[in-house]
Amino acid sequence: MKWRGVYTLFYKEVLRFIKVLTQTLAAPIVTALLYLMVFGQAMSGRFDVFPGITYTAFLVPGLVMMSTIQNAFANSSSSLIQSKVTGNIVFMLLAPLSHVEFFTAFVAAAVVRGLMVGLGVWLVALLFVPVSVSHPLIVLAFAVLGAAVSGTLGMIAGIWAIKFDQLAGFQNFIILPLSFLSGVFYSIHGLPEFWRVLSHLNPFFYMIDGFRYGFFGVHDVNPALSLAVVGGFLAALSGISLLMLKTGYRLRD
Repeated sequence: MKWRGVYTLFYKEVLRFIKVLTQTLAAPIVTALLYLMVFGQAMSGRFDVFPGITYTAFLVPGLVMMSTIQNAFANSSSSLIQSKVTGNIVFMLLAPLSHVEFFTAFVAAAVVRGLMVGLGVWLVALLFVPVSVSHPLIVLAFAVLGAAVSGTLGMIAGIWAIKFDQLAGFQNFIILPLSFLSGVFYSIHGLPEFWRVLSHLNPFFYMIDGFRYGFFGVHDVNPALSLAVVGGFLAALSGISLLMLKTGYRLRD
């Protein structure tokens, strides 16, 4: 592994979103805060999802994780599609980096952006809702794994898409539905049987539920199962992404 080359590409990807902080960090934090204010105010006092946990507090971990997922995906996917459309992808492909090193740098940068946005959402939410952490290591593990999964999905989407509207379709018809139907705003125990079963097929649900367990110590499914599902999903996506990079699929045409 040529770590200097990996770090250089990683640093370039981090600088890319740092240069536009208003768009890449401030905007998603404000969006999550609006969700918290609107849904929190509308549903506050009507019911508690788990005993002793207000609905507004219940929302916070879900919104933090959803913001982390969506922004990690946006980082790697937007970088790749922009490089392909403008033609400067050739400069990265000519660099003496293997497909594993290329993958490592891109996913690491996506994880950094996802974690920065998630941390920002949590810190701002603390101004309105006090939410303590019961299991910090579990919170960190699910945050990193969730960001890595989304960063890898972003790589697959960025490599597959050849136009911006194809990437937008991937985001609007896959990432957004999986995010919104993952239990960010509700517990699946309140769903009808059909939707409850369907939720168990959504890998994003395990990210949200495991992450929320780290805050409150309550869960819909066993956290060990959530960790295994998310880890397995990441391994499968990494294999697909590495194969696409190794063969140069839609990169070397």
